[in-house]
Amino acid sequence: MQLTEIDHIAIAVNDLDAAVAYYREAFGAGVHHRETVDSDGVEEALIKVADSYIQLTAATRPDSPIAKFLEKRGEGLHHVGYRVDDCAEALAQMVAAGATPIDKVPRPGSRGTTVAFVHPKGSLGTLIELVQE
Repeated sequence: MQLTEIDHIAIAVNDLDAAVAYYREAFGAGVHHRETVDSDGVEEALIKVADSYIQLTAATRPDSPIAKFLEKRGEGLHHVGYRVDDCAEALAQMVAAGATPIDKVPRPGSRGTTVAFVHPKGSLGTLIELVQE
């Protein structure tokens, strides 16, 4: 079994500060980690839920994947991050099962993780992020 747990559920938002305020008011939840990932053109705020996160993510530039998603679909669920022990091995196993990789090889992610994205086509319509801590 490659999956060890759900790492995060990513929600694309237009205004990260407003989304953080909403989660604070609605759930009493505080930000566990906040980071800008320049290579992806996003800023994220992670809200810890047990051993997983809700990842609120906003675009930092108009050509980022989040900006394109927001323009096309509006705010909402963007992807599911699955925690794995070995990102490269999990990616290879998914590709062997018919998945279409977005990242051909794992790369650095936020929080010092190693990540790889898998396209929704070939993954039952869900954008998947593999996350190795």
